[in-house]
Amino acid sequence: MRRECMVLLLLNAAKFFASAKNTVIADENKSLEWWQTAVYYQIYPRSFKDSNGDGIGDLKGIEEKAEHFKDIGVDCVWLSPIFKSPMADFGYDIADYNKIDSVYGTMDDFVSLQTKLKSLGIKIIMDFVPNHSSDEHEWFIKSVEKIMPYKDYYVWRDAKYDENNMRIPPNNWQSLFSNSAWTWNEKRGQYYLHQFDPKQPDLNYRNEELVKEMKDNLRFWLDLGVDGYRVDAVPFLFEDPNFLDDIKKPEELAMKEKNTYEQYYHPNTMDLDETYDMINQFRDVLDEYKLKDGKTRVMITEAYTSMENTMRYYGNETSLGAHMPFNFGLIDQLNDHSNASKFNYAINNWLENMPEGKCANWVIGNHDQPRVATRFGTEMVDAMNMLNLLLPGAAFTYMGEEIGMSDTAIRWEQTVDPRGLNAGPDGFRTLSRDPARSPYQWNASANAGFTVSSKPWLPVNPNYWNLNLDAQRKQHCSHYTVYKRLARLRKTQTIQRGLFNGRELSEWVYAFTRSLPSAETYLVVLNVGSEEERVDLSNWPTMAKDETWTVHTPSVNSQYSIGYSLKTNGFTMRPKSAMVLCNKRHSLVLSSSSTTTSSISSSSLVFPMAMFVVALGYLFANQ
Repeated sequence: MRRECMVLLLLNAAKFFASAKNTVIADENKSLEWWQTAVYYQIYPRSFKDSNGDGIGDLKGIEEKAEHFKDIGVDCVWLSPIFKSPMADFGYDIADYNKIDSVYGTMDDFVSLQTKLKSLGIKIIMDFVPNHSSDEHEWFIKSVEKIMPYKDYYVWRDAKYDENNMRIPPNNWQSLFSNSAWTWNEKRGQYYLHQFDPKQPDLNYRNEELVKEMKDNLRFWLDLGVDGYRVDAVPFLFEDPNFLDDIKKPEELAMKEKNTYEQYYHPNTMDLDETYDMINQFRDVLDEYKLKDGKTRVMITEAYTSMENTMRYYGNETSLGAHMPFNFGLIDQLNDHSNASKFNYAINNWLENMPEGKCANWVIGNHDQPRVATRFGTEMVDAMNMLNLLLPGAAFTYMGEEIGMSDTAIRWEQTVDPRGLNAGPDGFRTLSRDPARSPYQWNASANAGFTVSSKPWLPVNPNYWNLNLDAQRKQHCSHYTVYKRLARLRKTQTIQRGLFNGRELSEWVYAFTRSLPSAETYLVVLNVGSEEERVDLSNWPTMAKDETWTVHTPSVNSQYSIGYSLKTNGFTMRPKSAMVLCNKRHSLVLSSSSTTTSSISSSSLVFPMAMFVVALGYLFANQ
């Protein structure tokens, strides 16, 4: 009998070790700052709410709807650019970093909005666009004239000449919006670099005066009380000083790409070592303010790059980088055909690569990507919000995800996005970002309550008559009600500090737990497949075979309602449905006094290791 007990101990220890690679250890006593547990809500101002009837969203419109953020549990609002701009790229071409564009309102409007948000306990962060300015910025105009100190604020190069003595660009670098990244300026007699639109000339970060100016731009808004920045397009800050040609992809790959940028590899214009040092310098500016009052101003970097390069933005032992680089794994690694294994990989890939002691974050959509309901189908909206809001770390919500908005079909003649326009009538459907930027759907009135204008800047999705916030607020169970419950759940100790353990239960069922020894355990189960699935949790290492769980939050397409009881040894789930379950009886979990990590710590293995050794010793002694 004792021998059988020892074998059972060995089996339990083996199950524990098998689960360790999917586990993130919790620390109930670790001090967490606001930015580590926050729900960040991205507003694309042009599309949120128009207050003056010109068809374009504005700051007064955001203030008018500020109570919505409080209602759904938002902690921090992130504003896409509202700075003075000719709008060639709708605000990402900045003509003055320290002024509000008149289409969005005035500085007084900004201060009023900020005051309103603060009264609701909601923080505000701004977009910082360091890679380029508008060609209408005073700096560029003076740089064209070679007026000091602006002469080298931008990246200028002499022309090359071909065998026919025709002027050609300095090298083959391509714009992310397609075509050459170089535009000739007749007045200066040189080409200037623009890795985006020709009206967005790249700034020269090898110029110390320019760097000082950009740091002062950060300080301008920090002095006004903003709580941090999302930093745009950081991989492109520096270029190879030798301006070597990029290498073209093999012909069979290049031919598939309509966007010329995607036809090349880009070692000369992305991820240069100097970029990370500049991010450290920006972080130093934000930390100047923390030294004054003890309050952290957060910095989040946007970088679509390799995992290795992305993790470098976290900084190292000697240099503080960003507080968080954006985690785009749930966007670029998953789609409506992804199985549980791919979900498991996308999540663990971040957690296992993240440096020890850093904060994770989750992003399922933004103004540059197709919406969740379009990528995964409307049935998966709640499941993706569960991942976004209940995985360990910060959560980013793009406006409209809380009600399951989908992309709007934009015709060629309605297209305004420069990336879409550059792709032409044949390529705009796949490259235009307009569909994800359509106006917010407030109610079933004309233009979804976004504007009284007969012509909003982008068409409203035709489904607004039944997919809108007002309708969902009146429903007993809707994406909106699910989102609110999830946001409230984020305030618990378990979700903010709890151990994470995720795994595939079958080819199409993914699940994870969040648990603390002193609080409830929450289990999130997703059927990401297209057929009904039988779910069996009895092999989960820390669960009893006949354990009872209570439904805390079901997706709108779940057959279960709040409060329904389920047993771990088997229940069915509809296709694409998901739910959060709660176990009031505390699960057997192992805690650690170390900081939260992406791998299990050695101190957390003491008990199972001891159990393993004792059992082995007994077995060998009784051979």
